[in-house]
Amino acid sequence: MKREALLLIDIQNVYFVPGALRLHRPHQAAKKAAILLDKFRREGKPVIHVKHHFKMFSNIHKSVIPAKNETIIEKEYPSSFLGTELNECLQKMDIEKIVVAGMMSHMCVDTTVRACQDYGYEVVVIEDACAAKDLQFREKRIDAETVHAVFMASLEGMFAKVIKLEEYV
Repeated sequence: MKREALLLIDIQNVYFVPGALRLHRPHQAAKKAAILLDKFRREGKPVIHVKHHFKMFSNIHKSVIPAKNETIIEKEYPSSFLGTELNECLQKMDIEKIVVAGMMSHMCVDTTVRACQDYGYEVVVIEDACAAKDLQFREKRIDAETVHAVFMASLEGMFAKVIKLEEYV
């Protein structure tokens, strides 16, 4: 069996408060991520929290507060690998498989999952533990549910196994 780690990407307060970055159903995604986090903790498997630098509301959401023994990676870019020690950390732990949950489906989750291929990691994305927001492209508004579904569909197969939490646990 491959040694796996949980990667919780940017589950931060900024996505839960009114404003430009408020996501669609962030509490539901965070609740699923918390269940996943509890499973990894009970099984004694490594957990890595990724935290994006924001000017305001940048703290990790209360539903997935890191334990003292869990790694926190701080980043400046959408990819959790770019300019961080994430790959070195995964290598030190002999991780081969990464289970991903987080925010935003269409930005940092997508970018990080695609980058995993560059490093040879097997990836499972827990799609209902991720969240997106409405997007605007030119004159067209794309609702968050469609955005999320399109990004999960584009990751499925080539970049990751995309499943619901119920299937994973």
